[in-house]
Amino acid sequence: MDLFEQSSRNSGNTPLAERMRPHALDEVVGQRHLLGEGKLLRRLIENDQLSSVIFWGPPGTGKTTLGQVIAGSTESRFVFFSAVLGSIKEVREILAEARQQRAYHGRKTLLFIDEIHRFNKAQQDAFLPAVEKGEITLIGATTENPSFEVNSALLSRSRVFVLEPLAEEDLLLLLQRALTDPRGLHDQQLELNEDAADFLAEQADGDARIALGALEVAAAAANDGRIDLSIAQEALQKKALLYDKGAEEHYNVISAFIKSMRGSDADAALYWLARMLEAGEDPLFIVRRMVIFASEDVGNADPRALQIALAVQQAVHFVGLPEARINLAQGVTYLATAPKSNASYAGINQAQAEVRKSGALPVPKHIRNAPTKLMKEQGYGKGYKYAHEYEGGVAAQTHLPDKLAGTTFYQPTERGYEKTIGERMAYLKNLPAAPKRKS
Repeated sequence: MDLFEQSSRNSGNTPLAERMRPHALDEVVGQRHLLGEGKLLRRLIENDQLSSVIFWGPPGTGKTTLGQVIAGSTESRFVFFSAVLGSIKEVREILAEARQQRAYHGRKTLLFIDEIHRFNKAQQDAFLPAVEKGEITLIGATTENPSFEVNSALLSRSRVFVLEPLAEEDLLLLLQRALTDPRGLHDQQLELNEDAADFLAEQADGDARIALGALEVAAAAANDGRIDLSIAQEALQKKALLYDKGAEEHYNVISAFIKSMRGSDADAALYWLARMLEAGEDPLFIVRRMVIFASEDVGNADPRALQIALAVQQAVHFVGLPEARINLAQGVTYLATAPKSNASYAGINQAQAEVRKSGALPVPKHIRNAPTKLMKEQGYGKGYKYAHEYEGGVAAQTHLPDKLAGTTFYQPTERGYEKTIGERMAYLKNLPAAPKRKS
């Protein structure tokens, strides 16, 4: 028995999720967009070329695990620091130790800052000198958008990698691994029923820590060594959705809900809403689909639809179930009976397809900004017509790249308010060059 296995067997109260942390890159589950063969992050780790990075993603997606794996793969000294519990004074002590380790032992230090967004931007400045001098490799972990929560100077010296919630198949693999691995529950010889495994994987919402924590609780409650659906439900303290174990019915019902609203059938939309609520579906999942629907299927045929969908989202947050079902019903009936248009949705699809086909076409010089003398000399902004200086607030000029001049992406329908928009666009298209307003 090796030391790791022995320590795992004597781990006492160490949580299962902690015991099951991967020790090598090939053990990491999920994040294939970052760690798949040939992907950038994997190449940087394998070639020991990783500089300071920010891992941004929801809880339980492997941010801390990746930090530990990187330290092991690069033979670095791993120092874990919590921005919630620690202080800047402690950070300075860690940085001083890192300098000594580098100077006297030639050993790199990987400093992992958990919840780095908890430090304010002035406090984050403490890391900058050490990062710039290469005294540490900084890995900042955050569940918040680093564009807003991380000091811009630190952000500019770091590469941001976005971690995604684990897929259900990834969580199923982790659950099975925990049952058979010596670090996990191997000694208990447990049997996890398929429907129980599916339930744990689905209800964990992409969070490995939740899935493994629930499995550990379920294992303690399984007197006969078998974990069935009822034990899994009890372990998670969640009611199973009234959908089949493969979750097909879950997707069938949400599909029926959306198609009923799209088909302007308010009664059917209310029925499928009721089915989801009675099954215990997360109301925020429902309202997210309503917000998307408001722009995708109603669009500018009724611009108020998006406002109402967002108001329902706020009401669900503020009121909560069961009363929020009334807010949901109001939003659903409005969306179902509103005039429909997918012109905005179709327009962005066409525009993105054009960008992928033609690449980064140059911005016409006349609509470029010219904040410097050199840019002005290069013709940036030359000939630009400021719309407000012209009669009607419209100036005749092109705004698309020259290669795409005259291309149409947005084609409004004749339904609802979009008819008015179409008439306005036709008017603008055929408008003769307007003279400047008289001052």
